[in-house]
Amino acid sequence: MIEGKSVLGIIPARGGSKRLPRKNIRDLAGKPLIAWTIQAGLNSKYIDELIVSTDDPEIYNISQQYGVKLPFIRPAELASDQASGFAVVEHTLNFYRDNYNKTFDYVLLLQPTSPLRNYSDIDGAFKLLEKENANAIISVCEMEHSPLWANTLPNDLSMANFLAEGVKGKRSQDLDKYYRLNGAIYICDTKRLQQEKTFFIKDNIFAYIMPTERSIDIDTEWDMKLCEAQLLGVQTTDG
Repeated sequence: MIEGKSVLGIIPARGGSKRLPRKNIRDLAGKPLIAWTIQAGLNSKYIDELIVSTDDPEIYNISQQYGVKLPFIRPAELASDQASGFAVVEHTLNFYRDNYNKTFDYVLLLQPTSPLRNYSDIDGAFKLLEKENANAIISVCEMEHSPLWANTLPNDLSMANFLAEGVKGKRSQDLDKYYRLNGAIYICDTKRLQQEKTFFIKDNIFAYIMPTERSIDIDTEWDMKLCEAQLLGVQTTDG
């Protein structure tokens, strides 16, 4: 825990998912997908209260079996494709304020679609928060391929201007490292989050670098297969 500070962990898990139906409770290496994130959160030493925010009764019941708190059923209007992540967090904060007269210094958002993120990643992000005296931490990983080797294509598929002159002939190891969001960990000072309505606040925000092999964000059937291969091949007990 952060001395003198309180942390609310939120796992958002709505029932609807168009590309991969019911993905939050799909079996992944013997457990529902959401269970991997619940267990990682419960094993973290920094989270004072961990909840699942869901509109779905089946997700609610399965989450409850894994020992996480579910203080409410999320309103339907906050479970649509148009509902923002901030709106889900804001609803949770308002619920605690209005029903329990309780506030938190930091909010941690853990997407259930990042099952390979474990408790040591969460704790590492909070250690960075403390070290930098930061207001926000967001997880990233190194990009598998440099964006300098990518471009759009014209209708005629010409590659005449595909690569910039400074990139041509360079080896991958000679290019600068680029990082991408991996969707696994979002931490923010609650007041700054409520003021700016985003985890991407304007300043005092830092990146927590995670290994690429723990940065799969499940959106397709292929992502599920990659995660399962990773979990079954390198099975751990660290949550």
